[in-house]
Amino acid sequence: MKPAENYILLQPEPFRGILLELLVLVETTVPEVRLDYKYKLPFYYLNDKPFCYFNASRKKGYVDMCLWNSAHLTVHLDKLVTDGRKVMKSLRYFAAEEIDGAIVVELLNDAKSVNHKGFYKK
Repeated sequence: MKPAENYILLQPEPFRGILLELLVLVETTVPEVRLDYKYKLPFYYLNDKPFCYFNASRKKGYVDMCLWNSAHLTVHLDKLVTDGRKVMKSLRYFAAEEIDGAIVVELLNDAKSVNHKGFYKK
């Protein structure tokens, strides 16, 4: 099994359930992404550019889906958490029931558009 898959499958609940649901949303919305394991996290690349990654914070009790080019996003900005970060923004979930698939899909499509325009930092 790949390290990114291990990261997800070895998480305790509720983290595993949240991560699996986000994985399905990412891979069905943007099927051309490539899942890798960078910085000890499941990391998605699109067109060989960073796209998004998952971070399960057991200590703080949530899962973040961090969007790489969040400074250029145009939809659902009110749903994104900066948490003191200057560049990255994320959707944060404490339970799988909090995930609104429509919002995730709209943000992923917006991020995909940003990725294709070339607004990114490696």
